[in-house]
Amino acid sequence: MLKGIQLTLLIGPIVPVPVPKVVLEALMDISVSHQEDGKSGFQLSFEIGKNSLLQTLFLLIGGQQIPPFLRTIIIVTLNGSPTVIMDGVITNTEHRPPSAAGAKSLLTISGVDLSSIMDRQDFSGFPFPAVPAEGRVALLIAKYSFLGLIPLVIPSVLIDVPIPTSRIPSQRGTDLSYIQHLAEEVGYVFYIEPGPAPGTNFAYWGPQIKVGVPQPALNVDMDAHNNVESLSFNFDNSLNSIPTVFYYDEISKAVIPIPIPPITPLNPPLGLISPIPTKLEPIQGGLSKYSMPKAIMIGLAKASKWAEAVSGEGELDVLRYGRILKARQLVGVRGAGLAFNGLYYVKSVTHNIKRGSYKQSFALSRNGLISTLQRVVP
Repeated sequence: MLKGIQLTLLIGPIVPVPVPKVVLEALMDISVSHQEDGKSGFQLSFEIGKNSLLQTLFLLIGGQQIPPFLRTIIIVTLNGSPTVIMDGVITNTEHRPPSAAGAKSLLTISGVDLSSIMDRQDFSGFPFPAVPAEGRVALLIAKYSFLGLIPLVIPSVLIDVPIPTSRIPSQRGTDLSYIQHLAEEVGYVFYIEPGPAPGTNFAYWGPQIKVGVPQPALNVDMDAHNNVESLSFNFDNSLNSIPTVFYYDEISKAVIPIPIPPITPLNPPLGLISPIPTKLEPIQGGLSKYSMPKAIMIGLAKASKWAEAVSGEGELDVLRYGRILKARQLVGVRGAGLAFNGLYYVKSVTHNIKRGSYKQSFALSRNGLISTLQRVVP
């Protein structure tokens, strides 16, 4: 690896162990992607000889025979500070024979985070008497504590404890699909964040939070202070719609439209000038059957996404940036001009690691033009 960067690869069932030297020598490149919600994925590419034992080993692993799943942890140590960028399981292997005489085969291993384990067995019908949604989520996540999964569950303001004599909620589908269903019902998100220690993960179920301490600024067009290789922005006002909930009042038999504002304490304005909404967008999915507070909560979650008219894409060199950029957090931007300087929400990050190179591509978003801050901290 590069000077100042050390790569650690652990593979094994349940508790992975460091791979032998022969595996690291065959490793050509690594790709790890993190999105703002949903599953994260990874891909490892190996260059192997015709008679290499690695080929047989990984093909058996890809067949999910022995063991039932193989866990993979990828750790990057930058300037002495370790960061777990992936903790997942292998789901697929692909083998490409050499195209020329004397060349080596390419073996590609793909996988996703530990949510894949939560999506294998259908537990439909399992009852949860007198347990609110957040309690059900915590119980489901606790089943995977042997994988180091730590529940981080934020209670909803719409706490509903069903009375067993009238209704007993039961699970529908796999653990993952049911947790995601419960999140959608209250406008929440669910994802698994690796680390901070190897072998541990935070399973987050709660609102999408766009506040916090920002990461070091991305500098563009600042001569010697540049720390990004490319960065471009796009402003699309047509994306800014106002979600509208249509609530049916059973007493008056009237349908009441409720426009949902995009600004909330968890989704504050990151730009001084918010784009002008172009249309009202009805929220589909039968919200009329929900109570008024629940419908508004789901509308708020939709509104925070539909107001992100400013987007950015770029690529950086990790050594030049000085740290690893993380998704689902804020980051500052400097040198992009009056309209696009300021804080952004990091929607996605992709790690691209090769011999002698460690780069990240990223996507940013925010809900307005012109920074709300007089100065962005470097």
